Amino acid sequence: MAITIPFGLKARGPAQASPARKPGSVRRTSTIDMQWPNGPGTQLMLTGRARDLKTPVDGSSPTVLTEDQMRVGVNATTRTIESIESIPARSNLDKMLGARGGGNSRKVLAEALADEAAAGTPLYLMLDDIAGASLVAGFAYSRWMDRDLLVASIKGSGGARNMESICTGFQPGSGALMPDGSSKWNHQVCEVDPLPTADDPLGWHPIQEVSGIAMRRARRIDVTLGETIEIDSMFQDSSTTPDGGRVAVHEYRLTATADRVTGKLLTINADPRVLPYDECPLASLNVKRIVGTPLSELRTVVLEQFPGTEGCTHLNDAMRALAEVPALVSAIES
Repeated sequence: MAITIPFGLKARGPAQASPARKPGSVRRTSTIDMQWPNGPGTQLMLTGRARDLKTPVDGSSPTVLTEDQMRVGVNATTRTIESIESIPARSNLDKMLGARGGGNSRKVLAEALADEAAAGTPLYLMLDDIAGASLVAGFAYSRWMDRDLLVASIKGSGGARNMESICTGFQPGSGALMPDGSSKWNHQVCEVDPLPTADDPLGWHPIQEVSGIAMRRARRIDVTLGETIEIDSMFQDSSTTPDGGRVAVHEYRLTATADRVTGKLLTINADPRVLPYDECPLASLNVKRIVGTPLSELRTVVLEQFPGTEGCTHLNDAMRALAEVPALVSAIES
């Protein structure tokens, strides 16, 4: 049975990645570049960079509050973490070795680096993203390889994964599914501009240009204080292309407000900008379920509220990342 999509509910095209920074705000940006240094099918290297930037109320030069970097080597087949390091170094990071990208890596992360989670550090945001980044990285192959050869390669390595019911976009009856439950390779993509803009080159942390087959996961979280905590965030997965440009396959923008005293969400809106299938934006209709949740509890509550076909893996992660907003609020108030 075909899925009914409300009239007008669709991905609207890429948003401005870097709106003007507001006076008195803190902006967190992060990127994870995904590459295979020794060629397709070999170890996947995740290179992450993140930064918190405070923009003074008086409009003077912004201040870098925190910067973190990471390099994580992931087995391309099992998604197991084979090497990991960060700058600055963390003593417990080696406890992540052997963890598998997904729920397993997040469980290990929550236990091994609980202090990073409590502090809401940029590093924790990137480490939590190992699960999603290692999952989506292979999309880059579809931009560089002949589609028929790619599909044949997937079948030759044991067949494509059964995706039915893992998320809203792949619910039973979705046009995104093949008869065997695997996903179709007819992703809807959009060309995207560089993340920093000419008007505000400081709007993002320094981003290294990459070439060849590569994916990038980017996040931005802007926080300002008024009568409420005001949040404006974006998330984007994009791939390099042979002609030198980039195309996005996932992009969401989230806006939300929270109570300054209790930290509970008052409002939240998910704006689907780039998504691979027509059914994907349906997940945006459910986000108001978490209104009333304390920001600090979002990493667990989102997974409880939006399992399987009730949510979108990538939208879930965008909402979970808002658990770090209290740390950005503290930076504004300090």
